[in-house]
Amino acid sequence: MTTGTAAEPYSGRSRATRDALLDAAERLYAEQGIDNVSHRQITAGAGQGNNAAIAYHFGTSADLVRAVVLRHAVPIDDIRRRSLAGMGDPTDIRSWLDCLVRPLAEHLEQLGVPTWYARLAAQLTTDPRRRAAVLEAASGTRTIAVLVEGLGRCVPDLPEPVRAERSDLARLLVVQAFAEREAAVARGLPTPRATWAECADGVTDALVGVWLAPVTGQWRTS
Repeated sequence: MTTGTAAEPYSGRSRATRDALLDAAERLYAEQGIDNVSHRQITAGAGQGNNAAIAYHFGTSADLVRAVVLRHAVPIDDIRRRSLAGMGDPTDIRSWLDCLVRPLAEHLEQLGVPTWYARLAAQLTTDPRRRAAVLEAASGTRTIAVLVEGLGRCVPDLPEPVRAERSDLARLLVVQAFAEREAAVARGLPTPRATWAECADGVTDALVGVWLAPVTGQWRTS
């Protein structure tokens, strides 16, 4: 007999409840903003009458956010592993950047319409209070470290402070571009690119420019 106790939280009805809470939280966070969504709204959106369900299944609000991020981070990392394994010229910076961008695009394509994760990721990435949720989910994977190392080898003369700056710019460009496309698709509005794959092409093109742009000011190398 399944009791739904904390020792067995992901079996039977308990798993279905957990998934419903994750779905509702992701959708509401994306549409209304994390700070504007209460536990009561999430449990109602998940069709649950017990407002303590979030505490039971996840713990704190921060734990819930991490759980939402992690259920996307794992499949994205799997796609990225395949992309790295099949990557072309390792001296071509575009190949590395494509492995950064395309896995998220492919994941969003697989989810169908509508999606909410890109808008949530944009909120988390630009919020210093919550950025750790994204970084923590990614820290358990090797693919990001491999990407950072590969990009570094493509721009060996780029000063470390500039490299860090451009890495931050790349992160912001990816999440914001994808979030805006996701919002437009959800509203039935036109987008510059017809598919997520084409969107990935455009974002990758832009990132090549970011990474290979001349360095001026105090870090100018020539």
